[in-house]
Amino acid sequence: MSRSAKKGPYVDERILKKIEKMKGSKETIKVWNRACVISPEMIGFTFGVHNGKEFIEVKVNEEMVGYRLGEFSLTTKFKKHGGKMQRELESKAAEVAGVPVAVPGQPVPAAAPAASLEKKPAPKK
Repeated sequence: MSRSAKKGPYVDERILKKIEKMKGSKETIKVWNRACVISPEMIGFTFGVHNGKEFIEVKVNEEMVGYRLGEFSLTTKFKKHGGKMQRELESKAAEVAGVPVAVPGQPVPAAAPAASLEKKPAPKK
């Protein structure tokens, strides 16, 4: 549910005080309040927004005014999509690179023996 228009956007007073103290400094301002709306006074400052584990640096510019600080500090880290299709894509990419890949349900491909890669001398007549 959104905040009423009568109240206006939520801007934390403590963050505004920190901005006033840091006027000339380029130091990062640590913030735990992700719900705070970015106001025009915050433009040009760098905030360290806490995502639950660490502080993600967010440099505020004009396009960010009206958004919340938490929108620019993701709380989850994307690893990769899984499943059968992803495994097939990875195995095809590895085959193109020439690396043997183990595919579930199939025997492990054997690497070429080192002796077969060496040049054999031609037989003498």
